[in-house]
Amino acid sequence: MYALTCLNPIAIAINLLLLVIAPLSGVNHPTIHDIVTTQDIIAGDVFFEITEPAVLEYTYRLRPAKDFGISFASQRLFGVALVLTKPSDACTKIQNYRELRGNVALIERGECSFLSKTINAELAGAKAAIITEFNNESNEFEFYIEMIHDNTSRDAHIPAGFLLGKNGIVIRSTLMRLRRPHAIMNIPVNLTFVPPAQINHPPWLGW
Repeated sequence: MYALTCLNPIAIAINLLLLVIAPLSGVNHPTIHDIVTTQDIIAGDVFFEITEPAVLEYTYRLRPAKDFGISFASQRLFGVALVLTKPSDACTKIQNYRELRGNVALIERGECSFLSKTINAELAGAKAAIITEFNNESNEFEFYIEMIHDNTSRDAHIPAGFLLGKNGIVIRSTLMRLRRPHAIMNIPVNLTFVPPAQINHPPWLGW
């Protein structure tokens, strides 16, 4: 159960319209980065940064779970490991729980509910769960997905969020190529007063 969402379409549309109207009035208009504020971009989302390996040192955006788990703001995790779970979908007991304990789980979407994945990560000792799409042929690969409760009587007690598939697949493939068991990350990071043009977003993503 999920919904597909992108950046705030109304805010972006208004700002693009301003870019068209301003030249007609003879006014020197600012760039799109000057008009669109960081608050427009955040829109309730959470950001994290990877500090190791160097090739992944960017700021990434998460869509928090809508109605299960706790808030990412309830804890600040700095210098923790971002660990690929085994199995990758975390629909059964997580095997690499020793590496995951006290760290953040990176989980593949599919095969069971988002809540089940998050609960399994919590049982393995994870402090948070990040779920993403590793299938680049999926129709939802380029969308943020709103993760909702599966209508069972269960709940999770760690935060969970959805990571854009493009980011997830690059992180996973890079770790596998470098034969690294995990990345090092900080979550959440506060971008409220950082101008959009200064956000260190991954180069494989466009605005």
